[in-house]
Amino acid sequence: MPEMPLATPSLLRRVSAGAVLEFMRLSGAVTVTEVMDATGLTRATAISVCEDLKDRGWIRELENQRAFGDYQKGRPARRFELNHRAGVVLGLDIGYSKVTAVVADLRGKTVARLSRRFDVADLTAVQRISFIDQVAMTALESAAAGPEEVLAVCAGVAAPVDRHGDVLATQKFWGLFDIDLRASLKDLRGWTVLLENDANLAALGDRWLGAAAGVDDVVVILASERLGSGVIDGGRLLHGSRGSAGELAFLDLVQGVGDTYGIAHLARTWAAEAVAGPAKTSLRTHARDGAEAEQVFAAAASGDAVAQDILERLADRMARVIGTVATMYNPELVVIGGAVANSAGVLLDPIAARLPEFTATPPRIAVSPLGDAMVTVGAVRAALDYVEKNSLDLELSTTVS
Repeated sequence: MPEMPLATPSLLRRVSAGAVLEFMRLSGAVTVTEVMDATGLTRATAISVCEDLKDRGWIRELENQRAFGDYQKGRPARRFELNHRAGVVLGLDIGYSKVTAVVADLRGKTVARLSRRFDVADLTAVQRISFIDQVAMTALESAAAGPEEVLAVCAGVAAPVDRHGDVLATQKFWGLFDIDLRASLKDLRGWTVLLENDANLAALGDRWLGAAAGVDDVVVILASERLGSGVIDGGRLLHGSRGSAGELAFLDLVQGVGDTYGIAHLARTWAAEAVAGPAKTSLRTHARDGAEAEQVFAAAASGDAVAQDILERLADRMARVIGTVATMYNPELVVIGGAVANSAGVLLDPIAARLPEFTATPPRIAVSPLGDAMVTVGAVRAALDYVEKNSLDLELSTTVS
């Protein structure tokens, strides 16, 4: 059994500072008493931590005003608030063909967002890093923030990443993301970069601001082109020994599934197959460009028999996927996410109706309101967690007011 770290004064100071910053991120102006109530710190410790964070530029002390309290006599309580522009964090979603960068302040509010596609998919590691850096720098420019203001970066990639931030590159596709991004951006910009699997970040993001908010046992399934999942058990993100705890390659062996293609891919493929045949369907109006999932679901709602059959096939398939995942992890909730989530709500009832056929413990099912922003939302949250945990070791830019 590994030894627990000693609760040294230095460690306690870091933990206390992180707790205070987390509370202030979620709050407006607060008093020392409110800090004590939220964190469990003694008054002396709360005052000491607030003073330290103020001196370092993380928080600001507001001018005492009696209007903010029921003060008739005596000294009004001191009030503090987070200096939310003391720095920024970067959340990156790095896919096979596209990079999305989000700049957020220390409350997690998005200041700028930028997505760009790679000009070509067959790029060297150096070229990919250069492209990612360009997207990040352009997003920072849009946010009127300099690279020196970046306190942490978290990047999500479409490959398993272990708890140490190393990519499991045992497959050719996964190897595309094993490009030494952390060391490269550290050398190039001086940034601390956290690397994580994209579905894991989607789970963190949805549990923070999505359908899974406040749920401790949840599986989030990215379900657009390919299926991937992030698993949170007892409030803790699962990685496994090599980072592949949420991988769904086992679906190749599940009857009625057989692969990891997602809802958007299958809706488009099955619609194209139907249009190529003699069936009468309104989906033919989309024959030139191909019908997407949203158009298939709309046609089904209008009574198109072909589209309704596709919807039923998708519901059956996803019920088998969710039923298998529910049997393995026993979550309270399964969230369907990714860009397809914007239109996938129509699948919830037919999936729920089928679930008892495939698992003895059917979970609740929801679609994420975050859409294709799930990964960057989770990346921002992971970067904020790092900043709060390491606030006493980070130096704020002198250019930030």
